[in-house]
Amino acid sequence: MGQKVLLRGGHVYSPADPEATALLIDDGRIGWLGADADAPAGADRTVELAGALVTPAFVDAHVHATSTGVTMRGLDLTGTRTRAEALDRVAAHAAGLPGDAVVLGHGWDESGWPDRTPPTPAELDRAARGRRVYLSRVDMHSCVVSAALFGTAKPDTAGYGADGWLRRDSHHEVRAVALGSLGPAQRADAQRTALRHAASVGIAAVHECGGPSIGGEDDLTALLALAGAADRLPEVYGYWGELGGAAKARDLGALGAGGDLFADGALGSRTAHLRQPYTDEPGTSGHGYVTAAQVAEHLVGCTDHEVQGGFHAIGDAALGTVLAGFALAAARVGLDRLRARRHRIEHVEMVDKALIGGLVEFGVVASMQPAFDRLWGGADRMYAQRLGPDRAMATNPFAAMAGVGVALAFGSDSPVTPLDPWGSVRAAFNHRNATQRLTVRQAFAAHTRGGWRAVHRDGDGVLAPGAPATLAVWDGAGDLHRGLPALTEGPDGAPPPKPTCRLTVLRGTAIYWT
Repeated sequence: MGQKVLLRGGHVYSPADPEATALLIDDGRIGWLGADADAPAGADRTVELAGALVTPAFVDAHVHATSTGVTMRGLDLTGTRTRAEALDRVAAHAAGLPGDAVVLGHGWDESGWPDRTPPTPAELDRAARGRRVYLSRVDMHSCVVSAALFGTAKPDTAGYGADGWLRRDSHHEVRAVALGSLGPAQRADAQRTALRHAASVGIAAVHECGGPSIGGEDDLTALLALAGAADRLPEVYGYWGELGGAAKARDLGALGAGGDLFADGALGSRTAHLRQPYTDEPGTSGHGYVTAAQVAEHLVGCTDHEVQGGFHAIGDAALGTVLAGFALAAARVGLDRLRARRHRIEHVEMVDKALIGGLVEFGVVASMQPAFDRLWGGADRMYAQRLGPDRAMATNPFAAMAGVGVALAFGSDSPVTPLDPWGSVRAAFNHRNATQRLTVRQAFAAHTRGGWRAVHRDGDGVLAPGAPATLAVWDGAGDLHRGLPALTEGPDGAPPPKPTCRLTVLRGTAIYWT
């Protein structure tokens, strides 16, 4: 039998008892909750909450653990304001590495730089003093590299750029060479670093989106082997992004053949597949990687193998292709069987009413990232550069989707955006298009129960008697509205402070504490 732990003197967010101030963890589950004065006797340990807030722990529905850990341990170019600043960071980081090391960096975003031009291979050579350099763009769908790595790129490969900016297949090939420099010990350290950080911000489970062009089989299986409460780390639910990969996904221990199975690329790299061309590059509409027939074949295979299928799709053309494939698959396996698998689409950014109708019809889980809107949405940021203001303001329509019953699961796509669940809740609450804002409760549900339901764990993500004791304790929650932080801006327009995690518990086991 597990230890009985009583948490008391706080605010417990629970539909079972909205006024609860205490709860009992008993053998990994919620044994009781209610008022302090009514707490049962016999607890092995008592934790005084001192007014802290207790909520279900978060789920991040889209992460890349190894890349997150590598970025946290190494060269993070997020927030660089100019090409020169990015090169200075490369130089400072490279100076501490052996001469034969590969400089792995992530996070540059030229859309906010004065000249909007990324570093060239020659500039990276000079900055790193001849070391090999791989720098992924913030969206992870393109890169720039030093001359030595650029020499491994084949000019006839799709996405090759003579200026050193590599996209599509060219990026995937060079990425494999660069990440191949990581040994098993470095990879394990990166994965543990990412998962420990996730636990420190109240995340008890993540959905890892792996695949052949992302980290490979060994990367995914190593991550699945180390995660979970036994090692005091968050749980990991894996997805393997390979077309026709249902059987392999199951063999690898993944929950499904989906995640970053690319139907297109990303808006920042101009590889998301659009119905109308990019505003800032009228000659291109991005690229679609799959046909509707291929989507259907994949979904039929996943349904027959009883695993989840899914695709990465951002642009409206890509989403149209994927949902056309869903329709073909439904005609073959039956709508009810297709819906029962809760197949997924990642990102789902450029979606209109007709496409939303398809999500509802086929029971698709929309795995989305509110931080994308916070960083790049609105009428004057990167999406507006790429799409024009009107299309930019129509992206990520959370309220329209939630209003008709689309199943939402929120995440970060870390390291594309940080592991920051309260930041994501706040971003959905403060969507740059006011008509698409969610309530705090809606956004919180998408980042907790939504993530559990996306992996078919319908009993998780709520604090109620008998439910798994997977929770987080928060200091600095501020004013509460209907049991959750209000997250309203101050009188000066400053964003409210985010709650700070004191304790994260996964099925009764503490995986983070201060």
